[in-house]
Order: sequence, then C-alpha cells, then structure tokens
Amino acid sequence: MISLTDSQKIGMGLTGFGVFFLFFGMMLFFDKALLAIGNILFVSGLSFVIGLERTFRFFFQRHKAKATSFFLGGVLVVLIGWPIVGVVLEIYGFFLLFRGFFPVAVGFIRRVPVLGSLLSLPGISALVDKIGESNTMV
Repeated sequence: MISLTDSQKIGMGLTGFGVFFLFFGMMLFFDKALLAIGNILFVSGLSFVIGLERTFRFFFQRHKAKATSFFLGGVLVVLIGWPIVGVVLEIYGFFLLFRGFFPVAVGFIRRVPVLGSLLSLPGISALVDKIGESNTMV
C-alpha cells in the first residue's frame, strides 16, 4: 500500500473537488463561478500532492513554456469571465503538458478487465494506439 503524508491526502481531496467542480461547471453550461473554483482547487491540490517546488519545476520548464502558458492562460481567462474560451485553452494546454503521461495511462487502462476490452474495439483501438504509442502529439 502506498503511504501518503497528510499534505498529500489534503492535496488528493483538493484535486478531487477541483475535478468535480470543473465537471459540474461544464455540465451547468460553463458556469463561471464553478469553473473558477474548480481551477483554483485543481492547481492548489496538485501543488499539495507533489509539493510546491516540484509543481513549479513541472510547469516552468523551458520546453513546456507553450503548454504552461495555454493552461494557466486558460485559468486566467476563466477567472476573468470568459469560461468557454478559457476551458478550450485549458484543455489544449492540459494535453500539451501531460502528453508524456498518456502512454503510461493507456498501458494501465488496457490491463483493467472491462476497460481493456473496450479499448480493443475496432474504432477505438486505432485512436488509443495513436495516443499511446508516442508523446509527440501536438
């Protein structure tokens, strides 16, 4: 079993609530307040889980400057009050930031019994293979 510190447990809770508020804000036709709360909780939860220094190093690497600017710019645009534009910018930045994790995630999901069989369906498998094979997705 993985041992978590208290700050990591708090971070997992904050990140979970952030994802919930983001999803709920999109379900309620891009509600500005819910999306703003979700963004703040997600980013703060991420910093609690991996630590402030590692969060700063992750976001502000030279080769991730474009991705970070899109993601954090989207958060800022949502906070300003343009939720649809901000969410589109955030999603693009999120995929650019975390594209290195997609092959690992696809490999893990393929080992899960029900999800693995869904990923092997004819239409879905080609897309999943493309996502999971390389991290040069742009």
